[in-house]
Amino acid sequence: MNEGIHIEIFVVLLIVTATVAMTVKWIKLPYSIALVIVGLVCGVCHLLPQVELTPDLILLIFLPAVLFEASWNIQITELKETWLPIIVLATVGVVINTLVVAYGMHYIAHVALGPALLFGAMIAATDPISVLALFRKLGMDSHLTMLLEGESLFNDGTAVVAFKLVLAIVLSGAAFSAAGTTSSFLLVVLGGTAVGAILGYAASRLTRLFDDHLLEITLTTILAYGSYLLAEELHVSAVLSVVAAGIVIGNYGSRTSMSPGTRMAVNSFWEYYAFLVNSLIFLLIGLQVKFTLLYKYKVEIGVGILVVLIARAIVVYGLTPFIGKKNHKIPWKWRHMLFWGALRGSVCMALALSLPNSFAYKEMITITTFGVVLFTLLVPGLTIEPLVKFLKMNLKDPKREQYRQLKAQLITKKRALIFLDEQFKSGNITESSRDQMHNQLDAEKINLRNRIADLHLEDDSVRLFEEEELRAQIFELEKDCLKQLVKNGSLTEDGLHEIENELDNRPCFNNDSDV
Repeated sequence: MNEGIHIEIFVVLLIVTATVAMTVKWIKLPYSIALVIVGLVCGVCHLLPQVELTPDLILLIFLPAVLFEASWNIQITELKETWLPIIVLATVGVVINTLVVAYGMHYIAHVALGPALLFGAMIAATDPISVLALFRKLGMDSHLTMLLEGESLFNDGTAVVAFKLVLAIVLSGAAFSAAGTTSSFLLVVLGGTAVGAILGYAASRLTRLFDDHLLEITLTTILAYGSYLLAEELHVSAVLSVVAAGIVIGNYGSRTSMSPGTRMAVNSFWEYYAFLVNSLIFLLIGLQVKFTLLYKYKVEIGVGILVVLIARAIVVYGLTPFIGKKNHKIPWKWRHMLFWGALRGSVCMALALSLPNSFAYKEMITITTFGVVLFTLLVPGLTIEPLVKFLKMNLKDPKREQYRQLKAQLITKKRALIFLDEQFKSGNITESSRDQMHNQLDAEKINLRNRIADLHLEDDSVRLFEEEELRAQIFELEKDCLKQLVKNGSLTEDGLHEIENELDNRPCFNNDSDV
């Protein structure tokens, strides 16, 4: 009977998420934010049964799926471009955020320092899912999107590690040791990354033994949850283990060991699974509202919102001027997006709920965390698009968008032709079948080339955009070639640095001039 009730609730939640997803097609509202609002309404009006959002539900079932799907889709080339600011924001930024929030809560809201440090660590984990979806919809710069997404993935891991270390100190009453805490932090972070990378590589090698999309979907599912559980058993960062595993198999295994058809099937599975999990997370967050408790801790919530915004401003505006190369500094407009787009979400909630029931400050921390999460989802979450338009950062030009689509179609036709020739050479198709399909694809390819050429004639900015992208690709090709020459012994490290300085000073990207 109990199981039947749970299944009925699950089906009702699915119906609600599907209804919201269809509705937001006609209204200008981010899907995840709409789910939170619907959850709030349903919770207040008691339209749905109360569903408890437990830490196990988030950390063991939802989180590995969300992390794996995001890291599976990360392009290692884009990550290499932004790795320094991501690492700094996800490590130094988390430490600064924790301390600023903790001392702000301690001195302004008069919260004891131990619980304040716990709150500071857990609230450092960002969750900008709705912002990232909006950025992609608006055609925002991919490097900015990668910055926000990469920071979120990695600081989820470091924030969880910091939270667990602080929790152990607070519960045990042990004296704080900067050296001991730092070494433990590094061990857990690096250990989790290593575990995930090793498992990701092993899974990538294993997929070479077969080509079965159902089996490889199962293998990636085992990898996502297995890397999390193994890291937990080894007492290293489970979050970073999943992220590392996803990045390795997504950039290595999927490209060297999976056929195109299998890769598409795995992509589709994780796209749907992440959509389902994210939908349930945001809907359940809205359902958790208890307005009486929010009112009870209104002072702590108000101070929490204030110090979280101050800490984020210090991290973004204080660190970003020092973590970019000469020609790749983070523009001011990007800094505004990094500041305002750092929403909080399910990880913060899970950490708060995971506090032991015997802990005297659990209710205060949990409700304050929920209040801050609710604020970031509803206020920055709903105002990020107007801010983008106010700063004139919407890069989605109709001609450029058409060019990108035509170029993408052209690439697919070329790859289809290569696949066709491989099938013929391996004896899977006859010559007549190859010729018939080849002629059709070739005609479509020529048509696409002509349409791109027409776009160049209609709008010269399209040609300039194409040249800009080409220069950027050549720039990266030159840098990769130089690094290979160093490995081969054909160039010294000093020579590499001199040439890289010349390349960095050479105009290559039409970046935001407002730096």
